[in-house]
Amino acid sequence: MRSPHEQVDLDRVGTDASDDRSDDTASDPSSDAAAEESDDANDAGAAPDPPAQSVDAPDQPTEFVPEDVAEYDRFEKIDGGTYERANEFLRDRTYITAREWALARLCADFRTETGVEMTKIGEHLPELVPFMTDTYSPQAVNEARASFEKKVRTAGATFLYGAMSGFFTADELDDLMYESTEVAKFLLEVEGVELSVEDELDTEERISSVMRDVRESSTALRHDRASCPECGHEFELDAE
Repeated sequence: MRSPHEQVDLDRVGTDASDDRSDDTASDPSSDAAAEESDDANDAGAAPDPPAQSVDAPDQPTEFVPEDVAEYDRFEKIDGGTYERANEFLRDRTYITAREWALARLCADFRTETGVEMTKIGEHLPELVPFMTDTYSPQAVNEARASFEKKVRTAGATFLYGAMSGFFTADELDDLMYESTEVAKFLLEVEGVELSVEDELDTEERISSVMRDVRESSTALRHDRASCPECGHEFELDAE
């Protein structure tokens, strides 16, 4: 008998019990024969095992994808790109994030007479935009669009003030417009817009012409006279 405080060797528990059983069995040879006859009788009278039946896994329902979602190819040029890469590019050149850019674009493309299909956009976001891997709720889609619009308004006011304030010369303003136009054209091309060389040159010239008019008018407004203090150019102001 073990003491209550004696440690038990778990490796020896099964060994001791099997040794005791083997000693008892060896002392009664007839028990082995009886056990064998009983096992043979059971095997002979037992019913054969039923054949194994294969169980097919239940068919998984395929998710329905609307036709306009399946045909949407706006961002196919960056298929295989990651959100981090797209976000880094935009962060370096704009105020918006990749999430705001993608969702604002989708809200413009999936607008109907009754409003924007935000539920459809959110549920099928991974199918619509390659670098977006999660689905969004309608509220999250709306928040991203609102954030995009707010940043565009803020950036627009900042840019226009810079153009009207006289902080930039005419050449500097042209360079600024050229850089901004190049980024905007690149994003449009990523979205699948095809721009010919003639269209690009025409667009750049029209933008430059508008910005020259803005600068001249703002100069006259700031100095309240019809001539530029820098170059002496005369402005034609509309009489009120």
